[in-house]
Amino acid sequence: MSSGPNPPPEAAAETTAHDADIAAFLAHLRDVRGHSPHTIKAYQRDLAHLRRLHSGPWDQLKAADMRRIAGQLARQGHHPRSIQRFLSAARGFFAHQVEHRRMPANPAAGLRGPRAGRALPRDLDVDQTQQALTPAEDLDPILAARDQAMLELLYSSGLRLSELTGLDLTDLDLDAGLVRVLGKGRRERSVPVGRMARDALRNWLKCRGDWAAPDAHAVFVSRRGQRIGNRAVQRRVAEAGRRAGLDVRLHPHRLRHAFASHLLESSGDLRAIQELLGHANLETTQIYTHLDYQHLAQVYDAAHPRARRDRSPGKR
Repeated sequence: MSSGPNPPPEAAAETTAHDADIAAFLAHLRDVRGHSPHTIKAYQRDLAHLRRLHSGPWDQLKAADMRRIAGQLARQGHHPRSIQRFLSAARGFFAHQVEHRRMPANPAAGLRGPRAGRALPRDLDVDQTQQALTPAEDLDPILAARDQAMLELLYSSGLRLSELTGLDLTDLDLDAGLVRVLGKGRRERSVPVGRMARDALRNWLKCRGDWAAPDAHAVFVSRRGQRIGNRAVQRRVAEAGRRAGLDVRLHPHRLRHAFASHLLESSGDLRAIQELLGHANLETTQIYTHLDYQHLAQVYDAAHPRARRDRSPGKR
């Protein structure tokens, strides 16, 4: 039984060509640029959206068309960050097309999306962090050892979630107090591991063999012996936060933020923190300076006589 009228042969050929172009670009991001599966999936969604918005040949798209599409997304209520990512995916894709002589020019070059207000991360203070890292006493001992090692390492070294789950045993050098991390864009860096995290890791490695096969490479594994996944870590970290009685939801990135902001408060060395976090640009790290200014403002407000007077308008 037919499902409906078939598209004209020209339209079907155009659709096939579009799909092939997008597939080639995504393969380039994966195999050459080393983008993460998460980024590639996001770009795939954005380019599928672009293909729905424009069914004609790519080389018919002009800069005015891309501005119109961006405006249309804004009117439909898409978040500025989503529009920026959409344009970034389109810019990269069209640049790839131009490079392979499939388009004469990039219609999204120089086109920027609407500015988004920059949200400051809600930070854990030191006491809350200590509370979150208090070892659980009511868990299976092996599960408790693994969870404690993950929590300590996230805070000790400021790892991203995917960096934690991607760790192999050969990445750990506990005697030297270092962990080798493969970050975004496959940029490798070595990060110090603090004493508490080293102790927690050694404790976990003593019992890891009860779950992992002898030839397993992953540092953190599930009960089935498989490399633990991102979602499983998110659930375990959130559970640790609930068990500790935190009034905010605990997630791996919050521990990374705590790592950065606590270091900044103590050292003020933004460049060093940029290296430790694996940020390609200092601008990304500079968001933590806002946190530090907040802390300084609180100190000033609590200590400066004229600041106190401002809070008590009756006193002069």
